[in-house]
Amino acid sequence: MSADGNNQLITVQPNGLKFVFELEKPSVCDLKVVNNTEHHVAFKVKTTSPKKYFVRPNTGVVQPLDSSVIRVTLQAQREYPPDMQCKDKFLLQSTVVPSNTDVDDLPADAFNKDSTREIQECKLKVFYVTPSSRGNSEDEEFKSYPEQGADSNSTVQHLKDERDAAVRQTLQLQQELDFLKRRRQRRNDSGFPLIFAFVVGVIGILCGFLLNLSLSSSPLPPSSPLVDSSTPFPAPVPPHVDSSTPAASTSVDSPTEGR
Repeated sequence: MSADGNNQLITVQPNGLKFVFELEKPSVCDLKVVNNTEHHVAFKVKTTSPKKYFVRPNTGVVQPLDSSVIRVTLQAQREYPPDMQCKDKFLLQSTVVPSNTDVDDLPADAFNKDSTREIQECKLKVFYVTPSSRGNSEDEEFKSYPEQGADSNSTVQHLKDERDAAVRQTLQLQQELDFLKRRRQRRNDSGFPLIFAFVVGVIGILCGFLLNLSLSSSPLPPSSPLVDSSTPFPAPVPPHVDSSTPAASTSVDSPTEGR
């Protein structure tokens, strides 16, 4: 079973994989697979670095004159590649399959070159670009990438400058955070004597109150019994006079007349 036209079963757009490379961040590139024939075409994606990329779907069937999208995800990387050059490659195999064939119905040897099927292959290169060059079109980036290889030193230097700026900003934020911590600690230390004085004052007030209360509740010293003013006093008893004893006469010398 042969493909018609220019013998290309499928067309891949774009003709390479471009990833915006940033440390500790994944990057995504979508490939559009177009079926140029009136037959069902199955495809399979292979790569030289299977642990570095995540491909979905990596196998599929495209209906006649239809298209399918393959999403390739570059896993987060911890270091920059040398000179931002990538040697990874992708291989997209395609073959004609019977009508109404589902991806689960594909035989295990569907893409083996030893089989009688016609297997077409499309090789795709991988390109890394910096976030600053994201605004350029994909075709211009792919065409100009070989020229950027000669100027790779400036690209690496630019990345180093961005890294150094990020490090400086991180150190500045750390210093500001340490300053705020020390300032908060000084506030806590200065507030301790005030709290201590307040507690001592409250304790003094309580002691004075308890002392005053104890003095007011102590018994009074003994004093004269109180007498109700409404109770009449008993009348005084006159002295007893014996009637048998004659009363002593009292003589009063009159002044001498004519003295």
